[in-house]
Amino acid sequence: MINKRLLIKNLLAYNDESSFYDKKRKIDLGNKEGKAKFLKHICALSNSNPNNNSYIVIGVEDESNEIRGVDFFDDSKIQNLVNAYLSNPPLIMYENVAFPHLPDDKVVGLVTIRPNGKITSLRKNIWKYWGGSIFLRDGSISMPKDFDIVIEDVNSEIVQAIENKAKNNIELTLDGVIDFINNRHSDLEADYKVFKELFVVCWAGHTKNVKGETYYSRVDIELINEQVRLFYSALDEVSISYSEDEFKIIEYVHLGLNNQFKYYPLEELTITFRENGSHQIDSKLIFKPPKFNKKTLHHIYNANNSLIEKLKKKVPLTPAEEKDLINLPATYLVCYLNDFSDAKEKLYEAKDFLKQTNGNVYQSFKESVRILRKVKYN
Repeated sequence: MINKRLLIKNLLAYNDESSFYDKKRKIDLGNKEGKAKFLKHICALSNSNPNNNSYIVIGVEDESNEIRGVDFFDDSKIQNLVNAYLSNPPLIMYENVAFPHLPDDKVVGLVTIRPNGKITSLRKNIWKYWGGSIFLRDGSISMPKDFDIVIEDVNSEIVQAIENKAKNNIELTLDGVIDFINNRHSDLEADYKVFKELFVVCWAGHTKNVKGETYYSRVDIELINEQVRLFYSALDEVSISYSEDEFKIIEYVHLGLNNQFKYYPLEELTITFRENGSHQIDSKLIFKPPKFNKKTLHHIYNANNSLIEKLKKKVPLTPAEEKDLINLPATYLVCYLNDFSDAKEKLYEAKDFLKQTNGNVYQSFKESVRILRKVKYN
């Protein structure tokens, strides 16, 4: 079993980017350009390493190798994006890896690319890249290739050596459990569960009991053996259940209008642990969007648009408008879920202004975008 934090450290220690490894300060899958660049790197790394894993580390400064971290990214449907745009797509896994020195809301993203032994190419046009394009790694650069490709396996031994150095052990696991419970989350209710005498899952959060059910807010859930964060949210609530073989998380989102809010089930994530030392993570969207009166939504939608225009022009907001601004990302989300198709673009358009205006509003923006992304890819 590979400790993903150790793996990232070993990759960063392996000089610069190469034909089996890339690093990024961040990725942006919210626009065509960001998606296209991400797909180009996936295609190039898969083609350049037909017999071993390739990796992209996200949240690292390119020049200094300093680990800065990125926001938790729980888009389990990223494989759907790869499948939609690539022919012979590799298997993709995006994991959020915790590092002790980072703030609670930051992780390092690790993309693992497992090739299928075939040449991967773009299935269709995206941004400035043409459908049918093939990419390969030329050192640390992903380059298009327009001629017959001959792929040589030159990295298998190097990658295997790096992965072997990142193997987990009992000491790392115990240290991880103690650090999670006693240091990182000493102010929260924390617990752990051992599965198959091998896997350790830790979780922490504020708890409340409703009709015999326990719900967690400000929750952090981590698979300690791999140092992979399974779930993190400062706003939403989750319920947790487990058996001898499974650990299940149901995420709830808080949506509503005019102070009439309710928790709605969003996604069910199940980790199944096997006797052979492997595990599988499956997610299922269980969200049924709430429906509201269209006349009320039109009023809120237009009010949100007016707020954004005021922010653009740097016009001071009234106290009432300040309150409305706090709910703006969530109400744009509700509008979009009720067939106001332009509400999504309006929300993205507001990003920079919300970031400059209010930290709590920007956090709400990130949560709303996360829900939009889940709904889209399902």
